[in-house]
Amino acid sequence: MIRLQKFLADAGVASRRAAEQIILEGRVVVNGSAVRVLGSKIDPARDEVTVDGKIVKAHKKHYIVLHKPKGCVCSKADEHDRMTVYELLPKEWQIVNSVGRLDFASEGLLFLTNDGDFALKLTHPRYGVRKRYVVTVEGKVDGEMLDRFTNGIFHDGEKLKAERAWLLSATKSGSIVELELAEGKNREVRRLFESQGFLVRRLVRTQIGKVKLAELKPGKWRTLTPTEIKTLLPEL
Repeated sequence: MIRLQKFLADAGVASRRAAEQIILEGRVVVNGSAVRVLGSKIDPARDEVTVDGKIVKAHKKHYIVLHKPKGCVCSKADEHDRMTVYELLPKEWQIVNSVGRLDFASEGLLFLTNDGDFALKLTHPRYGVRKRYVVTVEGKVDGEMLDRFTNGIFHDGEKLKAERAWLLSATKSGSIVELELAEGKNREVRRLFESQGFLVRRLVRTQIGKVKLAELKPGKWRTLTPTEIKTLLPEL
């Protein structure tokens, strides 16, 4: 038996959170009866599940690593008709959902999967999966500012914090900084710099856990290896 929202997420219908909303809206029918209770369990081998009248079937779990280029969004559809990361993937991979987000102007490492547990453990703060970013900003960054980042800064009523920070280069016109974060608050990296009056010119996520962007070119993708998956989540 499996929780209904997990089944929907694993089948690529939506992320776990979005699947919960679909259930609450009464759009999910199990064996002919609408189910609106979160936590309801089904047997994928015996029960028939439909969403908006379409039968949902269990899928093999897929794990993709993509080099998201600047100028596209991580959602499956965009109200402003901007390019989405799903346009970079073959049709058979459209069942996956992005693990976290990179905003329109950001680039770099992005995971996509139809494994809801994998996505949760990579994004929930309690698991503390580290992510690294290389950030180019206008102006000269100094060590004191990096200390503020690692000590934590309150911005718009929320604490933002980098676990580690390195200054890669600094001139009067611009600086390059590498940050390591354990959480993924909305636009956290950009907000850290904005709180200190710095304009971000480029933001690249270079690493998640021990998986690095390496030589993967913008717009290209590959599947995660079993070894990489075990490295990310040793308990699997």
